[in-house]
Amino acid sequence: MAKKQLRADNHYVPKLYLKQWATDGKIPTYRLLVPHENMPLWKNLSIKGIAFHQNLYTYLTDQDPTDEFEHWMDKEFEQPAQEAIQLVVEEGRMTPDHWKRLERFALAQDVRTPAKLRSFIKRQNETLPKVLNDTLESSTKRLERLAAQGNLPTSTLNSTSRLLKHTPSNYLPIRLSLEKQSDGTGRISAEATVGRRMWIWQMKHLLTETIQKLPKYHWTILHAPDGLSWPTSDDPLIKLNYQSPENYNFNGGWGNKNGDILLPLSPKHLLYTSIGNKPFLRGTTVTTPFYHQLKKVIIEHADRYIFSLTQFDVDRIRSRLVCAKTYQEEEANWGRWSHEQSLAERKDNDWNSGAS
Repeated sequence: MAKKQLRADNHYVPKLYLKQWATDGKIPTYRLLVPHENMPLWKNLSIKGIAFHQNLYTYLTDQDPTDEFEHWMDKEFEQPAQEAIQLVVEEGRMTPDHWKRLERFALAQDVRTPAKLRSFIKRQNETLPKVLNDTLESSTKRLERLAAQGNLPTSTLNSTSRLLKHTPSNYLPIRLSLEKQSDGTGRISAEATVGRRMWIWQMKHLLTETIQKLPKYHWTILHAPDGLSWPTSDDPLIKLNYQSPENYNFNGGWGNKNGDILLPLSPKHLLYTSIGNKPFLRGTTVTTPFYHQLKKVIIEHADRYIFSLTQFDVDRIRSRLVCAKTYQEEEANWGRWSHEQSLAERKDNDWNSGAS
């Protein structure tokens, strides 16, 4: 039987979302990183050819690649939101279930982009050593309790992750091992690979566990003024800490009181909530100054691409970076992405096989 074709082109901004900005299947696109000045500011690109990386979400399990995460995101977050987005665009009647679908779609979009991947890796590299130390400490205490009870196996203890199923290793992809020393003692160690598999684990945790603990939001839809339209980007969900037009940042959270969360849903419609504050009425057309402030925020939050229904003087708000070296290095890094991650995942799988 032929193997099922993997979804290798992983769109981190769904095509069903981007099509709202498309004309005849193409979207005016502004690249924020280009190799030379001669590249046009805007280029009409096919929906199929933007906002994706090959094997961004595929990973190895039992030495075989799987695209289960891509299918899971599609089934649980993208497809359920499709009807709700269409109702927003058509300005139809929305049920509480439709609003919940939009909220789930927004949360999924918050965690799945390359910008969030880089942030995740940076954060893990800063915090993981402490997590590993805490894991070792709790694991050691559990081993000591088992030894005191006479329950410590006499066989080799490479299966420590199974033995210590109640330690933090059960909640994070950490490899625990115990090596017997010549003096009869043991040396416990912990390892973790910060990469695709851990990122996917974290996303699934957030989208199954953390999502259940979110507060109740009062979402609304804001309209762009007549003759104007909302752009969007390759990192379209924005969590905004806003104090004034000159004082704001993107370090907001899903629980930050007075924080704003926004996601353009079409050139005319923007999903919006201000946490803890009375919402605008659905369908409110924002003032022109407020529109320009939100448009600026959307553009500043973009990672590598800005998408718009029509071209505009975006470079007045945010200039692109022209650097052949940076462009080539980034292209090369993504070219190596799947191979390097697969090697690390194969190592993890080999260890898990030995520990079972």
